[in-house]
Amino acid sequence: MIRKSLLLFSFVTILAVTAFAQQPAPPKTHLKVGQQAPDFTLRATDGKTYKLSDFKGKKNVVLAAYVLAFTGG
Repeated sequence: MIRKSLLLFSFVTILAVTAFAQQPAPPKTHLKVGQQAPDFTLRATDGKTYKLSDFKGKKNVVLAAYVLAFTGG
C-alpha cells in the first residue's frame, strides 16, 4: 500500500515538474506604466476578432486573462 502511494506520488510529481518546465517565457516588452498600448488584434470568446484601435475614442478597454482556466478562448 505504501509502495503504491509512493509510486503514485512520484509519478504525479514528475508530471507536474514536466508541465511547468515546458511553459514558454512571457514576451518581453518595453512598455512602462501609463504608456499607450500598441495596437493589437485578439480573438474573443464569442469567436469574433477585435482590434484595440477599433475602440479608440469610443470606450474604455479592459483586457482580462484567466490564467490556467483551460478555456479555448
